[in-house]
Amino acid sequence: MAPPSRPLRSDLLAKRALRMLDSARALLTIPLTWAYRSSDRRDLIDADVAQWLAVLQVTGQGQGLHSLLYAFPEFRSLFYHRLRNGNATGALLGRLMCRVWRPTATLELTTAEIGPGLFVAHGHCTSLAAERIGANCYVHHGVTVGWDYRSHRTPVIGNDVFIGAGAMVVGAVTVGDGARIGANAVVLCDVPAGSTAVGVPARIVQPGSCATVVQLDEAKVAHVLP
Repeated sequence: MAPPSRPLRSDLLAKRALRMLDSARALLTIPLTWAYRSSDRRDLIDADVAQWLAVLQVTGQGQGLHSLLYAFPEFRSLFYHRLRNGNATGALLGRLMCRVWRPTATLELTTAEIGPGLFVAHGHCTSLAAERIGANCYVHHGVTVGWDYRSHRTPVIGNDVFIGAGAMVVGAVTVGDGARIGANAVVLCDVPAGSTAVGVPARIVQPGSCATVVQLDEAKVAHVLP
């Protein structure tokens, strides 16, 4: 077995240059902190930062708002949402700065009341138009939460809810605290707290069981299905 080759001097220099470029690009997000300092939503943004760093398992000095704004366009989407729903100065700065520091184009956050600590994984083709979203929720890409054009309101999402990739939660439904929505599930009725909903239309898996499945109320499902 041949001994590992020594890294080329040019590779060492290139790695150093890449680190310097990353640091410089991160510094370019400093103007975004002007909007942060001008906003009355700093507590919410701080909670978002803490949750994202925890989910991403990022540790180390200097890892915080700057790093997330630089590295994650989906975090910028959430950041601008906080500014937009805050005081006028922060909202104006956010509107101007999003022209330069772009958010994820296909991540729509039209829910006015979003609790602290929302984490959005990837965020592509995701629309969150709920009545309310609680604290510390985790949403994957390709998720739709919103109207079904037949109900009097949009969904209410509780605290600590997980929504898997491609899932849909539509209509006047309530997803309880700690519930989990499986990938590609279509939720048309309430999901109790701590439960897991899977399938199309979604069914409730009993807590602590991977085998027992409880059908949702068929009468309720019928009124939202064509």
